[in-house]
Amino acid sequence: MTAGTTDRTDGTDERRREQRGWYFYDFACSVYSTSVLTVFLGPYLTAVAKAAADADGFVHPLGVPVRAGSLFAYAVSASVLIAVLVMPLVGAVADRTGRKKPLLAVAAYLGATATTGMFFLDGDRYVLGAFLLIVANASLSVSMVLYNAYLPQISEPDERDAVSSRGWAFGYTSGALVLVLNLIVYSGHDTFGLSEGDAVRICLASAGLWWGAFTLVPLRRLRDRHVAPAGEGTVGSGWRQLMATLRDMRRHPLTLSFLLAYLVYNDGVQTVISQASVYGSEELGLDQTTLITAVLLVQVLAVAGALGMGRLARTYGAKRTILGSLGVWTLILAAGYFLPAHAPVWFYVLAAAIGLVLGGSQALSRSLFSHLVPRGKEAEYFSAYEMSDRGLSWLGPLVFGLAFQMTGSYRDAIISLVIFFALGFVLLARVPVRRAVAAAGNPVPERI
Repeated sequence: MTAGTTDRTDGTDERRREQRGWYFYDFACSVYSTSVLTVFLGPYLTAVAKAAADADGFVHPLGVPVRAGSLFAYAVSASVLIAVLVMPLVGAVADRTGRKKPLLAVAAYLGATATTGMFFLDGDRYVLGAFLLIVANASLSVSMVLYNAYLPQISEPDERDAVSSRGWAFGYTSGALVLVLNLIVYSGHDTFGLSEGDAVRICLASAGLWWGAFTLVPLRRLRDRHVAPAGEGTVGSGWRQLMATLRDMRRHPLTLSFLLAYLVYNDGVQTVISQASVYGSEELGLDQTTLITAVLLVQVLAVAGALGMGRLARTYGAKRTILGSLGVWTLILAAGYFLPAHAPVWFYVLAAAIGLVLGGSQALSRSLFSHLVPRGKEAEYFSAYEMSDRGLSWLGPLVFGLAFQMTGSYRDAIISLVIFFALGFVLLARVPVRRAVAAAGNPVPERI
């Protein structure tokens, strides 16, 4: 074996090792998105807020009248607005210093600590619940900037669809596993000598412990790439780098066009994920066990969906595959509007459809964007991507909350989300992705 072959083999082995470690951050943090944001916290925080509400059904955080049923949606919006302020700075500092890993650790453990603290959410402590939700959700968004920025550094262009899809599959696998444990604890709470509220709080806190424990794996396996002299990663230089990044992004209008499309359709995706349990419990009258098992179905099918859509992308390209998924999302929401109350079977059918497109649409969007990032700008550009992914996904929850506040109907809120998928489809269809990859200075894959 020649020396050159040995070097390539060693480089491949090291890349594979980092990829396996990278997958585990999805494995760690996805339980927050699944158990906390999608299943338990929405209905539970709504119940806590209702316990503190006045005779008209309003609570008054900071003196502002808020309908109790809208508090959760508003808190989600507040969390991502805060993340908007933090994520670009973190991305700029990470690229300036090359030290993504320490920043990832801080964000991950801040979020995990806030999630674990949800164990103390009981009685009428709705302000505590909203605060912990804001901290945990904003921390997750910041950590995902850094996590996603590793993708173009640990994978070759032709393997990114597969690597990204495996990451999502790891996340949905852990989400399903923890949901099974949650279901055992929640449905058997009497057997364990727990009240229903105690069981929910244990499930919430366990997601934080899981997040913190498995974050150790990527922190051990990922490595930092130092690209600038020490001392240039200060806050001031970070903001200066951010301004430079924004000016630089204007030189890549096709990349910005993709981000705009992604911002629109992903706003719909994130709102469906965060508000599904509230819609199911409050509008459809479904019990918590039904919601848990429905989301568990989503997790199981999302693994197959992420891997299956990754294979479709190899044949038809990532763009066409994403466009197909957006058509399915539109049909899902239209069906959800007409879903009858107290009909768990139809809710399961809808959950199955969501599972088949959820993981794939997100994984392929991430890998497609990685081709549009100029080399050396990964964390900065992925901070903009994460602002689209989570940081700017405040409009959907805000519209959802306002619609309920004004009409008192969650059906009116859910149908409004169709516009995000329809408009996102049109915007993405107009992006010439092969030209966009070349314009970013990257090699164009055979299929994209």
